[in-house]
Amino acid sequence: MLPVHSAAGSGKDDGRVSEEVGTPPGGRQPRTGARLGAAALVVLVALCGITLVLGFLNKDRCSGPDFDEWGRSEPNFDLRSKQEVCYSDIQFLWIGRDIDRHVFPYVNGSLTEDGQPVGGVVEYPVLTGVVIWASALFADTDADFLLLSALVLAPFGLATAWMLGRLAGWRALLWAIGPPLVLYAFHNWELPVVLCAVAAVYVVHRGWGARGADRPLIQRATYASVLLGLGFAFKVYPAIFVLPLMLYVLTGGRGGRELAGRALDWAGAVRVALVALGTAVAVNVPFAVAGFEGWRASFTFQMLRKADITTNSIWFWGLRPDSNPDNAPVQDLIGVLSPTLMLLSFVLACALGWRRYQREGTYPWVAVSAAMLCGFLLLHKVHSPQYTLWLVPMFVLLRIRWGWIVAYLLADIAMGIGIFRWFYEIFYGQRGGIFDGLAAQAVMVGVWGRAALLVGLFYAFLVARSTVDDDPDTDPEGGEPDPDGSLDPGGSGDGPPAGRAPARFA
Repeated sequence: MLPVHSAAGSGKDDGRVSEEVGTPPGGRQPRTGARLGAAALVVLVALCGITLVLGFLNKDRCSGPDFDEWGRSEPNFDLRSKQEVCYSDIQFLWIGRDIDRHVFPYVNGSLTEDGQPVGGVVEYPVLTGVVIWASALFADTDADFLLLSALVLAPFGLATAWMLGRLAGWRALLWAIGPPLVLYAFHNWELPVVLCAVAAVYVVHRGWGARGADRPLIQRATYASVLLGLGFAFKVYPAIFVLPLMLYVLTGGRGGRELAGRALDWAGAVRVALVALGTAVAVNVPFAVAGFEGWRASFTFQMLRKADITTNSIWFWGLRPDSNPDNAPVQDLIGVLSPTLMLLSFVLACALGWRRYQREGTYPWVAVSAAMLCGFLLLHKVHSPQYTLWLVPMFVLLRIRWGWIVAYLLADIAMGIGIFRWFYEIFYGQRGGIFDGLAAQAVMVGVWGRAALLVGLFYAFLVARSTVDDDPDTDPEGGEPDPDGSLDPGGSGDGPPAGRAPARFA
């Protein structure tokens, strides 16, 4: 089935955007979201900087005032981190991964018989390991490590705010001043990988240099695939966006304009895949050669991780009471079901994206990527609270109803605060049953609230308009209506322009 386009060539100036040239009559450029000028971008980045400072201060409450012989904050670091909800993996992992000993990661490492990393192994891909090592070089205490890590990570968060501002205007405030940045900016090492994912979208839709988005799609997509490959070497998840990008290139980008007479661009799609794969391999090979056991240990650790009370996933809570970590058959079942269902969710997202392409003529690669991310977060056996930082840019890049966003942020706050208060009650409060107080109930709201919302967001993302596309459906005098009827601030509120149906699945 070929993509369906609206009729053209009538010779009338009916106020609609010409799909052949992508500009409305009169030479006006289509609105692609509220573009921010230089001064506005400075304000946006400055606000993000303030939020990052608040995020650091939130975690720094766990630091000091005294330190033991290993540089661990005293008194009662573990108790305080849970009771005061200031826990961070950055401070916690100062001890136990040889970070405090400034050991270069992976090269001389391995896993112990009980699966614990030793010899410089950290349970993250290699670029994150290097960031961790570099941040610790001049640190003598976990407080130093937290501060230096914040200084290393903050530019990634600021750059993400700038790019989102260029892509989506003031909608980028969802990232710059949102609660997730306060809660999780320095909880773990997520900011570099988020930047990789956002930068890939930026390069595809805004390009770079004087030519910007006028560069050929295959050139922009190739650089984006490099960024997605680097993202894999930080935290894996951007690798799932390679497939939607391949399909975007395969179908010629916006309206198929870059097919140049071909039916589909198979060579371009394969190139995207090979470049992303080559980038990931090129980054990993030196570590594998220098210390194969240590390099492999970071992946093995994650594969062996069980669904337990710390993973916050639907698998642990949905299979209670049989999901205890010592129940090997159930854990093995989870180990099969989780990746299998994730892959099926990816296939479903790509297939539904293809149906939308057939209706509209453009493969919605950003929307499909967002839906795939929902499948990953929902079905992976680990759903750490800080993964919300992965999802927030999708709230910026896609025009979904604000109710989805508010509801998800509230569920996330319930989880992000409730889980540590509940751990405090379990380990220090002599209570911790699921019915014993507000903290445990907040965790349940977080687990099942996020799960239900991810199911809904999977569909909401797939039918949403992107804030980054030079969309030929755009009303040049107003905003872009969402296909489900929701509006971005400033939208016209009149539905789709004449001659085009709303983007819904049949």
